[in-house]
Amino acid sequence: MTAGGVELDPVHPPAALYVHVPFCRSLCPYCDFVVVAGAAAVGPRNRVGALLAALLREIDLRAAALDATLGPPGHPRRPPLATLYVGGGTPSLLSADAVAELVDRVRARFGLADGAEVTLEANPGPDDRGDLAGFARAGVTRLSLGAQSLDDAELRSLGRRHRAGDVAEAVLAARAAGIGQVSLDLLYDVPGQRLASWAGTVEAALEMAPDHLSCYALTLDDPDAEGLTGPTGDHLPTTAGARRWRERARAAQDEDRAAAAYALADAELEGAGMPWYELSNWARPGAESRHNLAYWERRPYEAVGPGAHAFDGARRRWNAARLEAWLEALTPARGGPAALPPGDGEEIDAATAAAEELILGLRTARGVARDRARSRADEMAWAHEAGLVEDCPGERVRLTLRGRLLSNELFARLI
Repeated sequence: MTAGGVELDPVHPPAALYVHVPFCRSLCPYCDFVVVAGAAAVGPRNRVGALLAALLREIDLRAAALDATLGPPGHPRRPPLATLYVGGGTPSLLSADAVAELVDRVRARFGLADGAEVTLEANPGPDDRGDLAGFARAGVTRLSLGAQSLDDAELRSLGRRHRAGDVAEAVLAARAAGIGQVSLDLLYDVPGQRLASWAGTVEAALEMAPDHLSCYALTLDDPDAEGLTGPTGDHLPTTAGARRWRERARAAQDEDRAAAAYALADAELEGAGMPWYELSNWARPGAESRHNLAYWERRPYEAVGPGAHAFDGARRRWNAARLEAWLEALTPARGGPAALPPGDGEEIDAATAAAEELILGLRTARGVARDRARSRADEMAWAHEAGLVEDCPGERVRLTLRGRLLSNELFARLI
């Protein structure tokens, strides 16, 4: 079997590992990630120690399953991980010692390749960004900062705790700490945003000279209505306050303004030497997120933590989002044996796999092989006629700028 042109072992050893840390000081009203805020995250009754113990236990259990089928790390059928990504939530709320323990356990149980990319997500505020020098010593090579905006009014409207000046300070601190790559996340089509304020955010971001930028349109889904918040669901229920905020924000969004914001960012970043390499991602050459590329190339990846998703090349699996059930399975209160946490999964049939491979490939600047595109001749002929795709060197096909703006229309036809 192959995925993204890569030959897979029948047991599908993972190329990457995602670790989810759900804690935040406060909950942003637009956030749909698995987040637990407040006293569980900070203060005298926090659950950080319990979370760390359970994460280490799940790492051991997931690795043991691979040991049984492929042998220990270093076996020819068990290559070391190319990437490790610690996301959230706000993983930078962890101590440097806790991050080091996580990285060391992953290295011992999964293996980490020489030069592996190790990413940690952080919020830019001084009380959230954590011990950057300690994280670097722990093995973090890449910091992903959730800037979201560099306009203070927009940050307030988004419920963010930091201000624009904190982002610049965090970037400088990361450089001083010796973290090799810094990425910024930005949001457009947010409440109160004008095209001029978005242009100011992009310009200010470029002045910080990040290695990587992710620009996402604010998406306001309803996980409750989609049936994703049940006992084995991978989302938590939306609070009443967040639901009211989203209703107001949705009414203020504008598709044309969002398209103009995307085109502006693409032109500015390309001109600054940061070409797009995926629909929502731009980077200096060589600074692309190797971890996220594993997702877009459909390479197998493992995942631990509440709500985390894994994929072995044939089956997608997720942990249930609810923290207490996840903790109880892995660290039973009465001292019983640890078990894998509740969750669910789905088998990926051949037709779905083929569609996913085509769609994910088209999300990237590399595009897809022309022969592969011909397997969906009618849909791709429509896309050519509509100016959504173009031929590119190496007998490949990729999205045009217009195609990136209207990609959902093409992808809906390919599913």
